[in-house]
Formats: sequence, C-alpha cells, structure tokens
Amino acid sequence: MTRSRHHSDNHEPESPRRFRHTSRADRPSALALFLRRHKRAMKSIAMLGVVGVAGWFFVSSHRGDAILFPLKKEIETLIPLKVTQIRIEGENLTSHQTIRQALGIAVGDPMLGFDVKAARERLNALPFVEDATVERRFSGAIIVHLTERPPFAVWQHKGQFVLIDRDGNPVPDKGMTSKDAQAFLQLPLVVGEGAEHAAAELLDAMTKAPDVKSRLTAATLVGMRRWNLTLKDGAIVYLPEAAEPQALAKLEELQQRMDLLDRPVEVIDMRLPDRLTIRERPAPPVASDETPSASSAPQMSPAAPETHGTKSDASRSGGKVEGAEKSGSGVHSNQAPHHDNDHASTTEGALPT
Repeated sequence: MTRSRHHSDNHEPESPRRFRHTSRADRPSALALFLRRHKRAMKSIAMLGVVGVAGWFFVSSHRGDAILFPLKKEIETLIPLKVTQIRIEGENLTSHQTIRQALGIAVGDPMLGFDVKAARERLNALPFVEDATVERRFSGAIIVHLTERPPFAVWQHKGQFVLIDRDGNPVPDKGMTSKDAQAFLQLPLVVGEGAEHAAAELLDAMTKAPDVKSRLTAATLVGMRRWNLTLKDGAIVYLPEAAEPQALAKLEELQQRMDLLDRPVEVIDMRLPDRLTIRERPAPPVASDETPSASSAPQMSPAAPETHGTKSDASRSGGKVEGAEKSGSGVHSNQAPHHDNDHASTTEGALPT
C-alpha cells in the first residue's frame, strides 16, 4: 500500500508537463508550411520568371518581329484556322469595301495573325464612324459592328460648307475625300446664321410634304425667324414665321390639286395667314422676223413707252415722243405686247387660302 501510494504521488506532478498547451500565434501559418514543403518548386518558378522577363527585354530591343516572324508563320501552317466569314453590322454610310480594307483581312486568311486592336483603330478612323467593335471567334467568323454618326444636312455659313447632325453639331469628316462626299450630295442644304440648329424642325415637317421636299434645293433662314425655300426650277417660297408645318401642308395640297409647283412661278408668298400671293415669271420677248425700216425707227425708240409719262420725259426723248403721238394707232399696236409683258413681270396674283 505504501509503495503504490508513493508511486501515485510521484506520477501526478509529471502529467502537466506531458500535455502542455500552445497558443495559435506560436504555430506556423499555412503559407509558411506551403513554402516550406514546395521550396524547390518555388525556386524553379522564380528562375523561369527571371528568364522570361530577360527574354522579353531582349526580343523588344532586338526587333522581335523579325525574330518571331518565321516561328509565327510555321505555327500558322500547323494550325489550319482560317477566316470563314466576315459579318458587318450597323453600316449605313460606309461601304463594305471600305470596311474590309480597314479590317486588313479577308475570307481564307489565317485567323492567328489578325490583330483585333489595330483593326478597330483603323475602323474608328473612317469618316462618319463614331465607334467600332471587332470580335474574333474560333469558328472562323469575324464580326464587325459599327456605330455611325450620320450627317443630317449641309450647313452653308460664311462661304463654308459643314456637315451637321440633327442637333446642329458639326460631323467630323476625318479626312473625307471627294469620292466619299458623293454620298452626301442628296443631303438638304440649309443656309444662314442659326440654320444649323433650326433645320431639324423644318426638315421633319417636310417629310409630310414629299412633293415639296423632292423639289427643294436649299432652305435659307431669314433673320433667324422664318424660312425661304429655293426650289429646283428657281422658284422661291416665303414661309410664314412659326407656322412652317401648316404652310407646307397647304403647299402640298395645292400641288396635288392644281400642280402649282409645275407652273412658271417665280415667287410663292405664304407669309400672310389668310392669303397666298403668286408672282409668275415674265414671258419671254417675241422675236420679230422683219427688219425694222427707217420710217418705223421712231416707233421702236426706247422713248416710245414713255408716251404715258410727263412732259419733261418727252423733252428728254429728243422730240420722238411727239412724232410717235402723231403717228396714231400704229404706235399703240406695236407697243401693246411690250406693256403686257411689263405688267406680267411686276404684278402679283393673290389667291385666298
């Protein structure tokens, strides 16, 4: 009993030293354990990285394209990945031929050598291209999507012609050539200060008057208040202020009903709300086949139309008016067509609207 108790007394103080508790801070981290276990592998990776960086600097400083070009060609021959399709979306003003030239690749060319970034930069440099995206797919398809900034009209101001959008902002041509400009010959021409910002409202209203729009050559903003329309035959239409849609609708109705725009009209004045004033072109002078004789010279004198003038006018004509008055009815018959023509060129006909 005594020995066993003594044994137990000696055994109790040793138990705390066998099971000592340690804190978490004393333990190694997971990263330290990983590096300790893969120490040799990490050294190899570090050496490969140093060699790779050194090789990149060497290639960059010693014309890497010339060094890697043969290797690139060999890889292209080993990997038979070719361009099978080029799909273009969003183009309206830019031709397919221009887009393909900017891409720098065609169907059948190797896909591996295609530089997407460089192709996108070339597309963005094209006239009227706001933004371009280029996608290359392993199926062999190249997809191009364009966002164009189309011009809305041509603005003439101080002798300069500028392409503008709907808001009146200039559209950059980005080096547009005369060949590219052929596509914009059909754009409407607006003239005058402030016309670039007011053109959208007028041109939108003209879409409801196709007969008038098809004859339009230019629209001039007068005093930044109202428009004058110049038609292809030289006729001028005076539109009222702040009532362009109503006036254009009335003009379209008159054209469909009585072919007004096909007549020899010089001016169509629509500025008054309750009246339409029309001035026709003067009739061409009638050419005479007979040579005037000496006896008829006083009748053909420029002073002859002055018979209805004052006495001082007659005295300036050198007595020819008196002679013409004595000749009687022969003078009036010859001059009658002349007075009719003058009347046609200066008088205006008014039609109630």
